Amino acid sequence: MKEKTKTRGIGFWALLTLTGLVFAALLELNKNTLTAWGLCAVLLAGWAVLRGKALHGKGFMLRLAAFAVLLALLTVVLLLVGRPYKLRPAVEKSGGETGIVTLRDGQVRGVLTEDGAVEVYTGIPYAKPPVGELRWRAPEDPEPWEGVRDCSQFAPMAMQPRDSEIYGSLSRIVGFHDYKVSLADNFRDAVSEDALYLNLWKPAGEAEKLPVLVYIHGGALKTGQPWYADYRGEGLAHKGVLVVNFGYRLGVFGFLAAEELAAEDAHGSTGNYGLMDQIKALEWVRGNIAAFGGDPDNVTIAGESAGSVCVSALCTSPEATGLFRRAIMESSTASAPKPQHSFRLMDEALETGRETMARFGAKNIDELRAVPAEKLAAAADTNHHLTVDGFILPVTPYEAYRNGFHNEEAVLHGFNAEEGTPFILFAQANLKNYEQKVRAYFGDCADEVLAQFAPTTDDEARTMWLKLYSAAYFTHGHYCLSRQDIALDVPVYEYFFAKANGRLSAWHSGEEVYCYGNIPADSGLYDESDRALAEIFSEYFANFARTGDPNGEGLPVWERSTDGTEVMLLGNEQKMIKDPYLTIDAILDKMQDWEE
Repeated sequence: MKEKTKTRGIGFWALLTLTGLVFAALLELNKNTLTAWGLCAVLLAGWAVLRGKALHGKGFMLRLAAFAVLLALLTVVLLLVGRPYKLRPAVEKSGGETGIVTLRDGQVRGVLTEDGAVEVYTGIPYAKPPVGELRWRAPEDPEPWEGVRDCSQFAPMAMQPRDSEIYGSLSRIVGFHDYKVSLADNFRDAVSEDALYLNLWKPAGEAEKLPVLVYIHGGALKTGQPWYADYRGEGLAHKGVLVVNFGYRLGVFGFLAAEELAAEDAHGSTGNYGLMDQIKALEWVRGNIAAFGGDPDNVTIAGESAGSVCVSALCTSPEATGLFRRAIMESSTASAPKPQHSFRLMDEALETGRETMARFGAKNIDELRAVPAEKLAAAADTNHHLTVDGFILPVTPYEAYRNGFHNEEAVLHGFNAEEGTPFILFAQANLKNYEQKVRAYFGDCADEVLAQFAPTTDDEARTMWLKLYSAAYFTHGHYCLSRQDIALDVPVYEYFFAKANGRLSAWHSGEEVYCYGNIPADSGLYDESDRALAEIFSEYFANFARTGDPNGEGLPVWERSTDGTEVMLLGNEQKMIKDPYLTIDAILDKMQDWEE
């Protein structure tokens, strides 16, 4: 009997310990504060006392019920306690305050980075909050303010659907491999419809005529935020470039299209409110950047993924004419005859708008404007595409280039070796399903693809499908863009990023921490070869922002593209090579009815 009791005691303490460890892990992954940790500790201790006294010798079912109650209470604490919303600080460790800068709408003061070398100004309004009656209207000038505005925190991210903090933490572990256990980040990032604010990084001290780079974040036009460390402006500011980025309307807030909305607009436009925000931000830069020492006549726009699609669109928008000189596009364009993502024609946009109205039971736009933003955010799954609206985008970018219209004087762009990996991570090809996948996408051209890409092993099937997927959804648009700009005598510099590392390697977005010069000094996921490449890549970006030519003293020569077939390899080596996707590009040209 004593042995049985002893065994039960050991089992109880083992279960208690295991439960504590599981919830400790969940509390950390879920970003709960110490309050929740303390409550969970009290619940576990209380159950231990209850189990040892009131439930001692009681029946198994009663003990099981008590344990179920404990799990329920722990879950309630996990989900509801100690998860505050906070704004991100402009810098992790401040080096002090900046001086006061006088802008068109008021005065601002920012903060210095810890080394004192870069001034950072965050949360500067560039438009009125697009809320209430201003939801789905063109952005308006911000209201002037009195006094000095504190610009030491990022504004909330634009309204968007949110994954759980646990999911986000697991993605850092599985995808990025850079998760850090810490109580310093145990909060939820603020999100709001009121998100039209921009952020600025500049070399510290007095300056004039600094080159300006304006960055547009990605996220499929339905998620994303401007404070992400990989593309913050600190790295390029150290190289003498003034960097600006900003929030813009996403998902249904940025890209809903409806006949009623077109009727409200002075230009009959609908479906491109997020793109209008980007133009508004560029207008703000034009009118204010000289106050920070920037040159309003030397602006380069840059973007990655869906942000790059936006850059591609701005290059062919008459409303963006004169607001920038050069363009950088990373891992996407809208330049193909039929862009594969983040783009649509008006008929499709209006049909999606009608479906959205029905989804929320709205009979008109006023009723849809009355739907709470948090509820409406779910419609981002269908409303996250630019629209050919006849005003911001009179025609598709492909048609604009064929008509000889473009805004950029020079372009630097490119793609990564494994663009498609995160998108097919759980839908890998093998010998059994490879042909089915190829036929489903390539249709009438499938036989040609299968003849040229014929795997004999599962590994080959995975590799070939990754290459085909990456080309179809990401790289082919770059081949189109190069040929379009070259035909119009625009200088073109194209890259192929292929650097393996311990983090994202050459996956989609893996290049950003290199080209913006933001590899963390204490990160063990990158070695000295990565840091050397980051120095080269970010110097290319800085030079291009200065002059429209990435080349400079001591850098490997990056040749200007003459026919779109050669790219600059940025990996363990840096040299000109043939575009590795040309065979697939020829097939995609045929599928898309490409014409020179």
